[in-house]
Amino acid sequence: MNRSKQIIRTSYIGIAANVLLAAFKAAVGVVANSVAVVMDAVNNLSDALSSIITIVGTKLSARPADLKHPFGYGRVEYFTAIIIAVIVLSAGITSFIESGEKLFNPTEPTYSTTTLVVIVAGIIVKLLLGFYVKRQGVQLKSDALIASGSDALFDAVVTLATLVSAGVMLIWHFSIDGILGVLISLLIIKAGVEILASPINELLGARISPELVATIKGEVMKFDGVRGVYDIILHNYGPSLLIGSLHINVYDTMSATDIHKLTREITETFYAKHNIVLTVGIYTIATGDNRRTEIQTKVMQAVSNHPEIIQMHGFIYYEEEKRISLDVVPDISVTDEARFAQTLTKEIENLFPGEQVCIIIDHNYSA
Repeated sequence: MNRSKQIIRTSYIGIAANVLLAAFKAAVGVVANSVAVVMDAVNNLSDALSSIITIVGTKLSARPADLKHPFGYGRVEYFTAIIIAVIVLSAGITSFIESGEKLFNPTEPTYSTTTLVVIVAGIIVKLLLGFYVKRQGVQLKSDALIASGSDALFDAVVTLATLVSAGVMLIWHFSIDGILGVLISLLIIKAGVEILASPINELLGARISPELVATIKGEVMKFDGVRGVYDIILHNYGPSLLIGSLHINVYDTMSATDIHKLTREITETFYAKHNIVLTVGIYTIATGDNRRTEIQTKVMQAVSNHPEIIQMHGFIYYEEEKRISLDVVPDISVTDEARFAQTLTKEIENLFPGEQVCIIIDHNYSA
């Protein structure tokens, strides 16, 4: 079963659980002639909304690419997660307002056996549903499922607080509804903000994880002929598709045909294995006993003496133009990049009088 079908199946389970719980509460409410319990059953039907939103969003995100959206619709999933996160956040804010009113105007709730049975049933179902949906969301990397599962768990926590409040009222005849409500509301609001942050960060272009960077570098380095991996840039077009580029170092003795074959093997492997669409650029390493190799060695030695430089690559020497070009990646201690580049340029020009030097300040987008 593919990822989209698993997400939809999990959401259907969420809908079924809420509908069954609503049916149970409605039946108990009718038998016990309790309007409050019947209304709680209606509320459970509305809780299925997050699962419905997840299903709609997943189906929309699975639409194939077209002329207007050549990279597909995968990012729709992030908007789905944002909508559910807003629902969670709204519930927390509403609960906070209502609980705050109870602090200043406390009421004495009454709890019957019927009410307690409904409360316990709600806690059990919501806890099981919440843990299941959230676990599936983590496994499937679905922010929408994670948000939906969190929504169910918070419902369970709120209901558990009601049960605790009922116990305190029955034993000590003291209402703590308002206090528990405020504390739990703040917890829900905090979680809602955190849930909202994840899909928003993805839409804004979050940095890819260090683990994925290490995986990419390690796997690319296994290809015969690759001597280094640099400039990894990846753009997220949904949880199932990444598009980007990287550069590799190869010896300057490789033919164009060999380079073509190597880059094709890398791109095909990463698309098949990780669903990553890669463009592979080439940097060459000078070999042999010649002017280019001599300059390369001395330039690399000079640059390596600067501890604030964390990476250097892309060396090229244009013999006819007498021009040296090099990319360097400084650390965060370098705040004036233009001045730093000028300093390096003068240093290398002093090593090679008459040569034109071009230092390009590069940035690490994937560390």
